[in-house]
Parts: sequence; C-alpha cells; structure tokens
Amino acid sequence: MSMPLYQAKAELFRTLGHPVRIRVLELLQDGPKPVRDLLAAIEVEPSNLSQQLAVLRRAGMVTSSRDGALVMYALSTPDVADLLAAGRRILGTVLSERDGLLSELRTSEPAR
Repeated sequence: MSMPLYQAKAELFRTLGHPVRIRVLELLQDGPKPVRDLLAAIEVEPSNLSQQLAVLRRAGMVTSSRDGALVMYALSTPDVADLLAAGRRILGTVLSERDGLLSELRTSEPAR
C-alpha cells in the first residue's frame, strides 16, 4: 500500500527539520562537495555528519559518488535548491511581518 501524498510531504519536511541537514543542502547548492569540505564548513563530528548525510540520501535529496578516495555529495535535483530559496523567502516575509507588527505595537502604545 502506498503512502498518501500529504504523508510523503510531511516526511519531506521532517527531513528538513535538522540544522545540519539544512546547512549541508545550502553548501551543496554551489555544486558537489567532498565530505571533508562539508566537515570543515559545518564543524560537527564526522559521525554526526555521516548520519545526517545518510538521512538526506535515504530521502532522495542528495546523491553520493566516489571520485578516487573522495566521497562526493550533490543535490539530487535543482528543485532542492528551489525549496531552500522558497523557505528563505517565506521566512523573510514572516519575520518582516512580525517586525512590522512589533513596530506598529510600539508606535500605537498609549502614553503613560
């Protein structure tokens, strides 16, 4: 029996629910990178990065390949970068609306 679409979408967003995974995806937007470069940029334990990369691989968001002794990771599709960009836009809108509301609240406070 196949999974309902809404459940598959929830799984996709759960995959994005970890800061290390988001950072890996951000770094891979510029093109494939070896694990050592990801480790240097993220500064987590190798075992933690390996675990997070495995989650991203299982979810189909990244692919891995060997280049000699190096294991290279890449986004599986440009749509992953598009999703990250959409998240950035949504976050920007939400935060600016909150800031606008906060500013409005401050300017409309009754004088004491």
